Amino acid sequence: MKLKFDATLDYQLEALAAITDLFEGMGSGGGGTEIGFSYGALKLTELGLANDLDLDPDLLLRNLRAVQERNNLPQSEELINYSDLYGFPNFSIEMETGTGKTYVYLRSIFELNKRYGLKKFIIVVPSIAIREGVLSSIKLMREHFMGLYDNVPFDFFVYDSKDLSKVRQFAISNEIQIMIINIQAFQRDVGDVKDYAKLTPEEEKRLNIIHREQDRLSGRRPIEFIQAVKPLVIIDEPQSVDTTPKAKRVIRTLNPLAAFRYSATHAEPYHMIYRLDPIQAYDLGLVKQIEVSSIQAEHNYNETFVRIDEIGYAKGAKTPRAKATIHVDTPNGPREKVVTLRQGTDLSDLTNRHGYEGYIVTNICAEPGLEQVEFGNGRVLKPAQEEGGMADEIMRVQIRQTIEEHLKKEKQYKDLGIKVLSLFFVDKVANYRWYDEEGNRHQGKIARWFEEIYAELADHPNYRGLLPYPVEQVHDGYFSVDRKKGKVVALKDTSGRTAADEETYRLIMQDKERLLSPSEPLRFVFSHSALREGWDNPNVFQICSLREIGSERERRQTIGRGLRLAVDQGGDRIYDRSINRLTIIASESFEQYAAGLQGEMEKEIGGGFKFGRLPEIAFAKLLSPETDQPIGQEASKRIWLALVENGFLDEHGDLTDKFAPEEPGFALALPSEFQALELSVIEEMKRYTFKNRVANARERRKLKFNKRIELNEDFQALWERINKKTRYSVEFSTQELIAKAVEKIKKMEPIQPLSIFVDKQELEISVAGLEGGRISDSRTIFVRTHSRLPDILAFLQRETELTRATLAEILKQCGRLREFTVNPQAFMTEVAKLIKRALHELVVDGIKYEQIEGEFYEMRLFEEYELETYLSRLYEVQYNKNATPYDYVPYDSEVEMKIAQGLDENENVKFFCKLPPWFVVPTPLGDYNPDWAVVTKNDGKLYLVRETKDTKDRGKRRELENRKIDCGRAHFAALGVNFKVATRLHEVLGE
Repeated sequence: MKLKFDATLDYQLEALAAITDLFEGMGSGGGGTEIGFSYGALKLTELGLANDLDLDPDLLLRNLRAVQERNNLPQSEELINYSDLYGFPNFSIEMETGTGKTYVYLRSIFELNKRYGLKKFIIVVPSIAIREGVLSSIKLMREHFMGLYDNVPFDFFVYDSKDLSKVRQFAISNEIQIMIINIQAFQRDVGDVKDYAKLTPEEEKRLNIIHREQDRLSGRRPIEFIQAVKPLVIIDEPQSVDTTPKAKRVIRTLNPLAAFRYSATHAEPYHMIYRLDPIQAYDLGLVKQIEVSSIQAEHNYNETFVRIDEIGYAKGAKTPRAKATIHVDTPNGPREKVVTLRQGTDLSDLTNRHGYEGYIVTNICAEPGLEQVEFGNGRVLKPAQEEGGMADEIMRVQIRQTIEEHLKKEKQYKDLGIKVLSLFFVDKVANYRWYDEEGNRHQGKIARWFEEIYAELADHPNYRGLLPYPVEQVHDGYFSVDRKKGKVVALKDTSGRTAADEETYRLIMQDKERLLSPSEPLRFVFSHSALREGWDNPNVFQICSLREIGSERERRQTIGRGLRLAVDQGGDRIYDRSINRLTIIASESFEQYAAGLQGEMEKEIGGGFKFGRLPEIAFAKLLSPETDQPIGQEASKRIWLALVENGFLDEHGDLTDKFAPEEPGFALALPSEFQALELSVIEEMKRYTFKNRVANARERRKLKFNKRIELNEDFQALWERINKKTRYSVEFSTQELIAKAVEKIKKMEPIQPLSIFVDKQELEISVAGLEGGRISDSRTIFVRTHSRLPDILAFLQRETELTRATLAEILKQCGRLREFTVNPQAFMTEVAKLIKRALHELVVDGIKYEQIEGEFYEMRLFEEYELETYLSRLYEVQYNKNATPYDYVPYDSEVEMKIAQGLDENENVKFFCKLPPWFVVPTPLGDYNPDWAVVTKNDGKLYLVRETKDTKDRGKRRELENRKIDCGRAHFAALGVNFKVATRLHEVLGE
């Protein structure tokens, strides 16, 4: 099967035009001996035939600005900045992964040759992976380009210091020459060497071969041949190539005519001339649509859990420390807790749960690549590794979900001639495959799980006979290897940039077309890092990362391996959006994945880009009603400034709450010259808003304390009455408690095994941000993980403070004890909660409070305790500003907001406040925080505490809420304070 390439795609032609139009109106530099050839003119130099194009700086800048205006990109003010380390022009082209970036820059070589006679080109790449990808692309596209450009002869090669004859050939040839070179091949250049003749022998040895004099080149240095021909340089993934001043000096030594920089994620864009960002690519259907199959597990509290989150050094520290997550018991059940580990840390001292004995830190290694924590019990954990959790269970479900998604698509697309591929990234190579000392191959746990699950699913009636291949032929791994005496003895966890990766990449690139053939059994590809960059395959429909999301670019990198549109067996591209769907199987929630991906995209797009933020030139493409032509960047900037001045945008271009186009009579009040465009401007602004945008929802405000309130005599008198602290005592019947607890336990919902939740949801991308679309699948998978049963009586006794005899009797009578083995921790937690609930119901009815001598809440807490909440939940005090402690009154409901307003407006109210969170009444059910304290004066002064609710009907309120209010009533009765529940203002103020 041969891949086909479409030469008529509009967006690629626009990118090519942006490149070639830069040199419009420029010709040969002249002044030297010119030798004419059928495909352009070259200048004869001492060492070869050079590109001959006179770059007029003024004309080049005018052309550049015209291209940028056409493509709606910010216009450059100057060609080369005085602080720029480059003395030649650089231009940036941004194209989303999978949209044909490599095709565009390879085709640009032939276009530039056709229009301007340029023939010497160097492609600089950052890694072996990308180098092999470029080589593969040239081979695949050679026939296509020959057909487009009248069989123009061209030669391409990888720079190899062992074969310098190709460098001389590059210089003297009159055919198109394409050199592909790794930045590492000429980076060790001893800084800026002005006179190589003065270098010592030791200094010469430190040079790359490209900078050393060679007898085979008549005593010349290879770099001189390159410099002599003024090559046009193409930098692939510049964010990984020239990121340091030294790297820039290295590129400069090539003596380029100009440089074109191609990436999906420019870190430092120079003169952007074309941009096809992820949002545009998604909107135009140029890449696969994305859906996320998120897999999340309940916490496994049945085992001793330890996870290492990070290893490193605290600021200024010389010894390493680690951050870890463990489990602790809380009043609301087990929870995760993040702890800091140092040499000698005993985890059993940091938790109240059993099972952590022996977890004493004996060593923390922070050496890059070797990070790990060793414990006294022999356990060794690396970052992101865990023990006692659900990692293995989650990975099994991920594998199952990937295979199932694969088989569904395999069945759907088989008659369309589309082969389906799935890609797995593994955490450790040995988990998929390992070799013994004799070179014999063995399966790791991931390979075993894959074969077990595949065999099960392939035998399902829906998929039986779909793939007529043995399971061992449908999956394989691409890993870097160690060899001894020609035998593979180990697989490596490599970074993807080492020499050991070279063989792996060659195999992958050579297999690109073979993998697309239906007769090739391989469908499931496993890799560690080799496929992270430089490789993609159009028919990858599933990507599963069996590892923690690590680097800040990992989501973008992994997605990039499968974004390209699929092809059929004829090599033709498929444009059907219902087919082009890439499923990401992720071990995190959809919200986490989408938020992480959005953050990565914002960082990589750079230049101040932020989803939902309007750039100054956002309106440049709007059509003028008078001319029916785009209004242009300058007009767009004037509109943008008017929107900022009128408060619809902030200074960064983010929409404010004032932009509410759905409200009647809404208008932008644009300057008169743009009023005819108002509807178009509003529609453009709407594109930058989320579907479910909530105005002002997250703005927070600190409450400002009014010190004059301390002089308010009514406040002082009220505070003297209510600030006393109390304690409570209770009495209950044991038999009544047992009966009540048994009744509740019998009625509790069935205890379920630990659950793993799988949800598949479409990911929608727009200028507003990443949002969730339709949820097409949702399921729950139950797993059993516990290896032992805990001491249930000890747990219940600690939680309830009841005797073992009472608890044993409850368990015997409840009839539900067998569910303890299904999910021990869940059973214990639920039973403890129900026993406590039965206990609380008994004790609240007979609760008694008494004042604690000498203990009270101090008035200074109003000033010391800082209150901050969302502005949308605050009432601003308007009238009685010296009758309440703060400038705002927080509220939790519409009823409370109306009460706050009513108290503020009422002249008879001498003092009021929403009691702060630190003012609590202790109860057996947890602390109770009453709502209001009020002083009012009619015939006499009343000192009141009130609880406001939207109903007085106890049956319509939560029982826990009712019982806490009962305790509060008993507490204030002991203090002689008027307390009651109110639903309206007059009930708050009445006796």
